Amino acid sequence: MDKNFKEEFTQIIKFEPPLYKQRHQFVKDLVEKYKPKKVADLGCADCSLLWMLKFCSCIEVLAGLDICANVMKERMHTLSPLPVDYLQPSERSLTVTLHHGSVAHKDPCMLGFDLVTCIELIEHLEESELKKFPEVVFGFMAPSIVVISTPNSEFNCLLPRVMLYRHPDHKFEWSQAEFQSWALETASCYDYSVEFTGVGHPPTGMEKVGFCTQIGVFFRKSPQTGESVQSEKPMEAVYKTVFKAVYPSLKDEKYLQNAVISEVIFTAQIIKHRLMSKREEYNDDPERKSKFQLSMDCFSDYLGKLVVEKNMEPFVSGNEVYIPLRTIFSFPKVNRLCGTFEKLCKLIAGKVTLSSDGSAVMFNIEHENEEN
Repeated sequence: MDKNFKEEFTQIIKFEPPLYKQRHQFVKDLVEKYKPKKVADLGCADCSLLWMLKFCSCIEVLAGLDICANVMKERMHTLSPLPVDYLQPSERSLTVTLHHGSVAHKDPCMLGFDLVTCIELIEHLEESELKKFPEVVFGFMAPSIVVISTPNSEFNCLLPRVMLYRHPDHKFEWSQAEFQSWALETASCYDYSVEFTGVGHPPTGMEKVGFCTQIGVFFRKSPQTGESVQSEKPMEAVYKTVFKAVYPSLKDEKYLQNAVISEVIFTAQIIKHRLMSKREEYNDDPERKSKFQLSMDCFSDYLGKLVVEKNMEPFVSGNEVYIPLRTIFSFPKVNRLCGTFEKLCKLIAGKVTLSSDGSAVMFNIEHENEEN
């Protein structure tokens, strides 16, 4: 390589977006493609990848592991639910947990994950830890997919101020051949296949050096059997949990009930407003008013034994407005939240003012006018 050519690139090479964001986006794209429900990030550090992944609607369980508890604790508050999460609970459940421990140790809390990410982790491991790492991740945890990224040492010649390693804590940095050799051997040993890619494209004319960050995506070939997992399961936990957040979810009946009540009242108010607006139109026309009043009188005759049929329209009787629950249930959001009419009735029982037979939401117009 021409020395001047090399020096030119070391001065101008810059990644946009930054390399860490490209790595995180790579994982996010993988999540959106394969839809894992349980994801663990080993070597989660400042929790920035976990923060990005918590917005992926398919994920229900997120776990982070790092050897440095202080680094996690500095940023773990970003993984807590916000006020809006309680005001508008998601339809999915989400639990986020952070653990303090080493990837060289096995802990039952890390079993059952669909995807495990190890982003810029392995180069920080001591030789003894690196030897144990494959058995812990591929043998014990045995997720469906494992993503491992690590620096490509061949790219270092293009990076300014890199003398040996990119970070003082790195114990090694592999070339493309070294990483692929390790990955292929590991995949073969634990019945995985592996695909190689990366992020951080080299400059034009320097393609042979490869990606700045090299990535191996491992796919388990056969399902993990319950017996093999159980035989490996340690008797006691070795990780220390430093953070746990359970997000409000509509799968929790408490939050579901609040959401249904709010939606029922909101829907009933809209129907009532439309009904009252229509009534005012009739009041402005004497002939139409007479017909409307006759219709109201007919409903009043049956008020004592009100039975709202499925297709009955909302109506006014005296100072009271009746909005049939069947009509409210027909609205898409209410229907989706409840699933069945019986569940709707159960969730709002005692929480919303209903007609005497419980078949309609009832509003007192006179009382509302006094308040206004």
